[in-house]
Amino acid sequence: MSVRPNTRPAGHKPPFWRDRAKRALIFQLLLVAAVAAFLLYIVGNVQDNLSARGITTGFGFLSNTAGFGIVQSLIDYSSQSTYGRTFLVGLLNTLLVGGLGVLAATIIGFIVGIARLSPNWLLARLANAYIETFRNIPLLLQIFFWYYAVLRTLPSARDSLAFGEVIFLNVRGLYLPEPLFESGFGLIPATFILAIIASIALVIWNKRRHEATGKRLPAYWISFALIFGLPLLVLVATGVPITWDIPELRGFNFRGGITIIPEFLALWLALSIYTASFIAEIVRSGIQAISHGQTEAAQALSLPRNLVLRLVVIPQALRVIIPPLTSQYLNLIKNSSLATAIGYPDLVSVFAGTTLNQTGQAIEVIAMTMAVYLTISLLVSMFMNWFNARVALVER
Repeated sequence: MSVRPNTRPAGHKPPFWRDRAKRALIFQLLLVAAVAAFLLYIVGNVQDNLSARGITTGFGFLSNTAGFGIVQSLIDYSSQSTYGRTFLVGLLNTLLVGGLGVLAATIIGFIVGIARLSPNWLLARLANAYIETFRNIPLLLQIFFWYYAVLRTLPSARDSLAFGEVIFLNVRGLYLPEPLFESGFGLIPATFILAIIASIALVIWNKRRHEATGKRLPAYWISFALIFGLPLLVLVATGVPITWDIPELRGFNFRGGITIIPEFLALWLALSIYTASFIAEIVRSGIQAISHGQTEAAQALSLPRNLVLRLVVIPQALRVIIPPLTSQYLNLIKNSSLATAIGYPDLVSVFAGTTLNQTGQAIEVIAMTMAVYLTISLLVSMFMNWFNARVALVER
């Protein structure tokens, strides 16, 4: 059989359209150019439509007076405040319900997830009933349930449910005593921070000591005593520089103290309970992913069940739990935008709702709102990825 000789001269290079790498680069450049042209067309079209309707663009509206009140504000706010102030109020309210929701959902989820695997038949069935009930009911319906079926049926202010004559619950919200700090109180938070730092250092030192010598101190109980006992001692030593503003019924409503509006309570309860049902299943699956040999080895050393769970099972299960747990945190924060359904003044309600309707700056308002949720989600993801890397199994 004859072989066709190579007739190409030495040093000959094939045409660029036959070079796979160059073809791929050209196609990518064409794709980028097409996307850029499409975006320029969209921007130009939007500008033409805005000009035809006489709508101005820009963020100058943020310095205009809002002219409306907000029922809950963590910073000073009045109807004479600006739209920029409105944005901050809505942002802080969103962070408040999202942060407290993540905390409550994590605690409830871990408790229910562990109870789901309990050898106690009744406890395991109750945990399973909780999970199957709350994760299969739409979140919006749960928000409506807590707001309309529970909180809106509470008695009026005059017939409030009283707890020790200092805490009152009625249809208008939950009223708590407000602490008023006097001179010398600054030592207490400083002591609290120092106690936290000392507790973290103690836990780290105790862990290294245990790995090196096998000896272990009750570091968590000592940390608990430091964090709560040391500030309490300083509080007593400084003469308790705190007075309390107790809510009082004046006319048809309570005055003084801290008011937690029912919209916040309904949203927080619904978000926490709903998300906890998914976290509980994540915790259960993470624990069951650990080999039974780990548990049996710990029990062979006569370790109590609580130590087996805390020192052997949970640290290993975290490597399985954290990635899906991150998704649930993100879902909870984004689901907080459903607050507009019951009038809780979050970012979507007071900024993407009322502010947008009054100013007509739809593009700027929606863009700022989307940027906020994107930033929060990315920050949460970054933190959880960092934490996941810290607890990941390091192979030798």
